[in-house]
Amino acid sequence: MPEQTARPTIHVPGTTSHTIASPEGTLRYLKAGTGAPLVLLHTVRTQAEHFHALIPLVADRFTVHALDLPGMGHSEIVPGASYEEPAMRAGVERLLTELDLDDVTLLGESMGAVLALTTAADLPDRVRRVIAVNAYDFRGGIARSGLLARAVVTGVLAPGIGPVVAGVEPRAALRRILQGGLGDKKALREDYLDELLRIGHRPGYPAVARGVYRNLPSLIAARSRYAEVKAPIHLVYGEKDWSRPSDRQANRDLLPDAGFTQVPGAGHFIALERPDVLAGLLTAAV
Repeated sequence: MPEQTARPTIHVPGTTSHTIASPEGTLRYLKAGTGAPLVLLHTVRTQAEHFHALIPLVADRFTVHALDLPGMGHSEIVPGASYEEPAMRAGVERLLTELDLDDVTLLGESMGAVLALTTAADLPDRVRRVIAVNAYDFRGGIARSGLLARAVVTGVLAPGIGPVVAGVEPRAALRRILQGGLGDKKALREDYLDELLRIGHRPGYPAVARGVYRNLPSLIAARSRYAEVKAPIHLVYGEKDWSRPSDRQANRDLLPDAGFTQVPGAGHFIALERPDVLAGLLTAAV
C-alpha cells in the first residue's frame, strides 16, 4: 500500500491534490484552473509546491498539473527505485498518458527543465511547447551554491556516512543552501521551507536524496536528446543561476531555433522569485 503523508504545511490557492498509479510508485500532483493543459516539473530537492507563486498567476488560462516527481514531495517512495533521468522521465510521461493530456505546455525548472525537454522528445504528439528554466545539465550544479552546499552534497554521496548525512538536514543549513539559488533571499517562504523539511524526514527519503544526487550525471547525458524535440522551446536563465555563460551558450548552440530569456538579478529558483516572468512567457503564446 502506498505510503500516506500528511497534508502539506503550505497551501497553494485554488489547487486540489490527486494521485495516479504507476510502476514508479503512486505519483501525486496538484491541479488547478481551466484551459489548455500546463504541466509543471520542479527542481532537485523540492516538490509541486515549488510553484506556489506561479500557479495562481496562470490558473485562469491553463489547467495546471504540478507533479511531485517519483519519490519526491508526496509521491510514493519505492525501495530500490532508480532516480536516473529515464526513470524520472517515465513518471512524467505516465502523468501525460494516464490523464490523456494533449496539446501540453511543459514548464520545468532545473532538473524539471531537463525532464520537460526529454519528455517532449519522447511524446511529440502530446507536447505543444517547452519552457526550460535553468536546465540542470552541467557539472557542479547545486555545489556552485556555496561551500555549505558543496560539503553537504559531498557528504550525502560519501560511502558509509552518506545515509546519515542525507537524513540530517538542519533548518538553517537547508535555508542557506536554497537561498544560494536566489537573487532575492526573501523569496524563500518559511512555510515552504517547513514543508521541505518535513518531506526530508519521510521514511526512506535519505535514499531518495542519495539516489537523485548520484544520478545527476544522467541529466547531463540527457542533453543528447534535446535536438529531437519538435515542439517550440524557450530557454530561460536567471542572471545569477548556477550555470555559467558557457553552459547557457552551449544549449543555445544546441537549440539554435529556441527562444531565450535571461532574467536580471534572478538565481536558480526563478519560480520562487520571479513567477511573473514565467507567467508572462506562458500567457504570451496563448
